[in-house]
Amino acid sequence: MRLALTPEILLQAYRQGVFPMAESAGEDTLYWFDPLQRGILPLDGFRLSRSLRRRILAAPFRLSLNEDFAGVLAGCADRPSTWINAEIAAQFNLLHAQGHAHSIEVWDGAALVGGVYGLALGGVFCGESMFSRRRDASKIALATLVTHLRGCGFTLFDTQYLTDHLASLGGIEIPRAQYRALLEQALRADAAFDRCPLPTPQEVVQRNTHRS
Repeated sequence: MRLALTPEILLQAYRQGVFPMAESAGEDTLYWFDPLQRGILPLDGFRLSRSLRRRILAAPFRLSLNEDFAGVLAGCADRPSTWINAEIAAQFNLLHAQGHAHSIEVWDGAALVGGVYGLALGGVFCGESMFSRRRDASKIALATLVTHLRGCGFTLFDTQYLTDHLASLGGIEIPRAQYRALLEQALRADAAFDRCPLPTPQEVVQRNTHRS
């Protein structure tokens, strides 16, 4: 008999460095992963290109914090191939209601055009997914998230796997043992996702320009 997934089970799994994924949105079975090589995005290593810097300063979008978590999650799942099935979506919406899962939204007028969401535990933020319906929307969300995490006392940004896109923005891979050591330390950090307001576009650029 399969054990029913609950927010408490998910929190315990993430504290151990383990996370679930489904093969597709229509599959009920969940698989648990603990990669030998873990993707992380060093909070002091975000690569802010000149073009992205100009785009952020132009402020083409409005960004918000936890204003439409369900919408961001749905946007991330709205693609031909996704690991976010109905059970994962339901549990993360519960985690958000409990104050554990968070999102940053990107708005073009009244339209939700991008965003990123994940799970906060102590000083680690486990990034789950992001989406974009306008040019650079997800990049701007990610740059804002990195800056926000640093300002709120976080020390570890877990991206689970390293994609080419994340690598271009400063993401790296580290061995499982190193990740677990960083995770153990980060879980003890004094951090809170809602401790500080979202950084302004100027703050995002200022706090990352010397790393471009």
